[in-house]
Amino acid sequence: MSRRRWLLPSLLIVGWLALGGFSGPFTGKLAKVAENDSAAFLPESAESTKVAELQRQLAERQVVPAIVVAERPGGVTDADQRFLAERTSQIATVAPPRRSDDGEALQVVVPFDGGVDPADAVSRARELLAKNTPAGLTVLVTGPAALGADLGEAFSGIDGLLLLVAGAVVAVILILVYRSPLLPFVVLLSSVFALGLASLTVYALTTNGVIDLNGQSQGILFILVFGAATDYALLLVSRYREELATTPDRLEAVGKAWRATVEPIVASAGTVILGVLCLLFSDLRSNQGLGPVAAIGIGAALIVSLTFLPAVLAVLGRSAFWPYRPKAGVDARAKAGAWAKVGRIIAARPRLTWVVTSLVLLAGVAFLPQLRASGTAQTDVFLNRADSVTGQEILTRHFVAGAGSPTVIIAKSDRIDEVAAAARVDGVADVRITARSGALAEAQATLSAPADAKPALETVKRLRGAVHAVPGADARVGGRTATLLDTQEISVRDRNVIIPIVLAVIFVVLAFLLRSLLAPLLLIGTVVLSYAATLGVSAIVFNHVLDFPGADPVVPLFGFVFLVALGIDYNIFLMTRVREETLQHGTRSGVLRGLTVTGGVITSAGVVLAATFAALAVLPILFLAQIAFIVAFGVLLDTLIVRSLLVPALAMDIGGRIWWPSKLAKH
Repeated sequence: MSRRRWLLPSLLIVGWLALGGFSGPFTGKLAKVAENDSAAFLPESAESTKVAELQRQLAERQVVPAIVVAERPGGVTDADQRFLAERTSQIATVAPPRRSDDGEALQVVVPFDGGVDPADAVSRARELLAKNTPAGLTVLVTGPAALGADLGEAFSGIDGLLLLVAGAVVAVILILVYRSPLLPFVVLLSSVFALGLASLTVYALTTNGVIDLNGQSQGILFILVFGAATDYALLLVSRYREELATTPDRLEAVGKAWRATVEPIVASAGTVILGVLCLLFSDLRSNQGLGPVAAIGIGAALIVSLTFLPAVLAVLGRSAFWPYRPKAGVDARAKAGAWAKVGRIIAARPRLTWVVTSLVLLAGVAFLPQLRASGTAQTDVFLNRADSVTGQEILTRHFVAGAGSPTVIIAKSDRIDEVAAAARVDGVADVRITARSGALAEAQATLSAPADAKPALETVKRLRGAVHAVPGADARVGGRTATLLDTQEISVRDRNVIIPIVLAVIFVVLAFLLRSLLAPLLLIGTVVLSYAATLGVSAIVFNHVLDFPGADPVVPLFGFVFLVALGIDYNIFLMTRVREETLQHGTRSGVLRGLTVTGGVITSAGVVLAATFAALAVLPILFLAQIAFIVAFGVLLDTLIVRSLLVPALAMDIGGRIWWPSKLAKH
């Protein structure tokens, strides 16, 4: 064999090894450029954003407050008060500890400089307060700074634990699928290279201010890359194994497998990329950032799967499948008998099949109204017992719950007294004017409820209505509670705007790919039905099994974007093959043949993707746990029910008309 034929595979392998060595470390650097402050992701038009900017103009220095709270059942002592005063004075310039009315707790507001990393500041404060603490006294750090620090700590496992779990899950599944120790290693290596390339690109764009990155986007990036790279590898390797049965030359077999799979793989990746890029229509910068981050991840997986993986397969040949090397002349599709049987069952009664399947899905849809996705308290974001959450609970028991996280009101100086008077609405415990500076003045309202609780959000709505009504005051309301309220309201707007855009984009892609108008409508309808059923089942699990406090409005949006884009993926793999077979054998036979030859590989791909998304649940973050379940369950539902039963049954029942208006409709 000519050495020249081996030149391209060799160069590709060497090139990827070099690029992987350079880009790999950037996976660990992403956490350093990720921003988890919700206020940083609001648009400039949001009222709380405008207040934050005006507040910076009024303040001599920017601070991020933390609250040190101490509790002793039965009553704090003078020694407790001296201890807390001494230790907090070593952290920052603070007022003396304030004793609760019941005498069982103390609190001190500690202002951290805005230019200091709050995670480091909170960590040092906790270490200092933990030394020689009086016996029986519980001392915790809570408040905005501590919540941010604990959130960062929760996300710290992304580039360690999450990658380890995701890699282990993929390895186990691939070993079961391939029954080979070598091939799973090759596929995992391609996933690692794809993640390195994606991380390098995201890091460069984030550090240059082109996109925004947060911990949620980082976690989803890792999972998407592993899942997508493995899915594409399964398709390519499966076809390569088929070709080895009839093609002795390994290079020729790789070439045939590559040409046969490049179109559905590129179409699949393109659909997901366009779907996630629809998040750019969001008003939240965090959502806007996730769109290109996810698209970069899918693009990296696509590039690696079509370059590095084929090159390695060409070099390894049949040895890649050791110890069960495929033999020439043995049809690799012989094991597809189970899927051929499924096809015959559907063909016998297609209408009954799709009616029963639809009813099963509609049973899940019936529980959709039970999904609570109007927002949660910021302290509910943790699935573990973070110190900041426990501290907030102590604070709420003994003090005015909103103390330490006041709602900020900015208005014209000559109207600030009227504004302060109007701000005393139900749910506001106290209002005081804190700054006057030329034309503007600031007032702070202490809320009766915890700053991130639903009653506080309702109070801010009333507060805004009251101060906005003061004539000539040009009053605006911001602060932590207002930021959370603006985030939730914009998330609802994003959900209502982006979902129709995603559907329209995917319809155009499918119409172009399948050269049909009816088939895309059918496929989108089945995936939307599957999505609604998934949310219904999720509502049952979240409310009655896992006892979650609710969900943010962005959870159904992210679930829709990923499930519809990824669910359409498997329908693309199926229907492109069905169309190919229909050209030669007619629609009915084409559906049977398409289901038979793609059944095994698509099922394996769905299981891998579901398992990788499920790995997100190892991070103790409510949002990620919910996305993990929704996508994992939804992908399995799409793979095992929608793609395996519903779509083939509908296609058989409708017949050639499914390809309308193309000429293929006559088949």
